[in-house]
Amino acid sequence: MSNVAFITGITGQDGSYLAELLLEKGYEVHGLIRRSSNFNTGRIDHIFDRLHLHFGDLADGSSLARLLHRIKPSEVFNLGAQSHVRVSFDCPEYTVDIAAMGTLRLLEALRSSCPEARFYQASSSEMFGSALPPQSESTLFLPRSPYAVGKVAAFYLTQNYRDAYGIHGSNGILFNHESPRRGATFVTQKIVKGVVAHAHGKQDKLFLGNLAAKRDWGHARDYVRAMWMMVQHPTPDDYVVATGSTYTVQDFLDRVCNCYGLSSHKFVEIDPRLFRPTEVDLLLGNPAKIKHQLGWEPLYDLDNLITDMVNAEEKNYAS
Repeated sequence: MSNVAFITGITGQDGSYLAELLLEKGYEVHGLIRRSSNFNTGRIDHIFDRLHLHFGDLADGSSLARLLHRIKPSEVFNLGAQSHVRVSFDCPEYTVDIAAMGTLRLLEALRSSCPEARFYQASSSEMFGSALPPQSESTLFLPRSPYAVGKVAAFYLTQNYRDAYGIHGSNGILFNHESPRRGATFVTQKIVKGVVAHAHGKQDKLFLGNLAAKRDWGHARDYVRAMWMMVQHPTPDDYVVATGSTYTVQDFLDRVCNCYGLSSHKFVEIDPRLFRPTEVDLLLGNPAKIKHQLGWEPLYDLDNLITDMVNAEEKNYAS
């Protein structure tokens, strides 16, 4: 009998890649989707017929309990969140409720309905905030946004349920990871779409915020593989998932511009409204633990990632 997985956030970037990976491995894959007047399944349309999708919400604990009781998954991946850091300052209550309380509701549903299921919690490098790099599993969290604060609470809730109830719960502290499926409001995809549009004469200006911020960027395909590996390990634990290299937003921008022989100074403008009230200046992960214990290695570097994103965007301009 195949493994049964339940994924919150299945319509997102990570959820779609994780669903693909699990289907390839013979899983029966269930996903949580929120009711909306418009379909938001574009990232999973190509595998739609192979998935089992259920309406529910991380804000509604009773719906989670009913679903887990009926599905009885062997693995639960909690990827659902309001994940845009800048927006979390505009919607702090909602962001923290879904990130923190949503995780608690899901853990309670798991504990009562399928306590033997293995649990993965999507933690974030944003939890480190202003902590000095390189950041590892032993680095103190110093969150700098409502999103990060909610994720810190979810991290400790997962640890608490692991210790108190024997839940096989692991936290993946994922550093920035991108792909062609990244949402258009995130800076990497905004850069790719803006530069490609400018190269094709479709966009005059590209407005960005803090170009000096440094991030450790990987590919979402590599990072969902790390999620799966954590859940397969006999002992639950917490792992940093990162490439171990950091680049500024300006570096990312310049590398995309170099694909077209463009200079960013000629069409990129800084918009102060895009700066965060409290900035995270430098994120650089130390993935030594997951490499040593689980044998995980990233297959993509920054240039491979950018090539993948640019090639995907170019398809929108193919005649």
